[in-house]
Amino acid sequence: MLIVAERINASRKSIAQAISAADRAFIQGEAKAQAAAGAHYIDVNAGTFVGEETEKLRWIVEAVQEVTDLPLSIDSPDPEVIRAILPLVKKTPMINSITLEPVRLAEILPLVVANKTRIIALCQSEEAMAETADDKVRLAGLLVERLTAAGVPLDDIHIDPLVYPLSTNPKSAAATLEAIRRIMKEFPGVHTVCGLTNVSFGLPARKLVNRAFLAAAIAMGLDSAIIDPTDKLLFAMLKASTVIAGKDDFCMDYICAFREGRVE
Repeated sequence: MLIVAERINASRKSIAQAISAADRAFIQGEAKAQAAAGAHYIDVNAGTFVGEETEKLRWIVEAVQEVTDLPLSIDSPDPEVIRAILPLVKKTPMINSITLEPVRLAEILPLVVANKTRIIALCQSEEAMAETADDKVRLAGLLVERLTAAGVPLDDIHIDPLVYPLSTNPKSAAATLEAIRRIMKEFPGVHTVCGLTNVSFGLPARKLVNRAFLAAAIAMGLDSAIIDPTDKLLFAMLKASTVIAGKDDFCMDYICAFREGRVE
């Protein structure tokens, strides 16, 4: 299970404040904590700084790379921001994200191909954001077709079927789970990814809902996730669910995580 660590995101108040104050130690502390907790990629986002996103994201990237060797997930919908940041990264990054919207596809896809990056591809078109399992799978198919035709290997593609808040769409989790199962079956070699926190928005005890959804998604075939790896209960659920789904040979990842004190 590939873990993209989500905490360095300017939509979080504490992160936005640290960016505004140029508090390098705070941002670096977040990066080190997520790396130590088992992340494979560190997501970096400065999207709330309209007009300053490139400058702020450059500063974040420099700060994070001073304290961890993990590759980054460059999190921006703006191709110009991504283009400016790519030369700064020390390891081949992931780009978060691309959609079927014509402008975004036309401008971000060449960056993915030229830099041989992994790509998170959202099941979203110019007309709509898919809500049913059928629509999610249909858009996933179009994304796979467009990306592979341009030369992106299946192994570099992470399809996000997009889960919406259960508080406003009670069927969204079920539709997303079914979409994950079908995508993994119909497009062998591709990956699925999900940002969990949307599913619980507006509900009490959100972390409990996130954990339940993660376990169900792994059972359906989810093999990468955008999460907070420092959330020990969520991380433990990920490791236990991976074992139960038969995706951890001889339970070694689970046992190692337990011995390291990351599973209780």
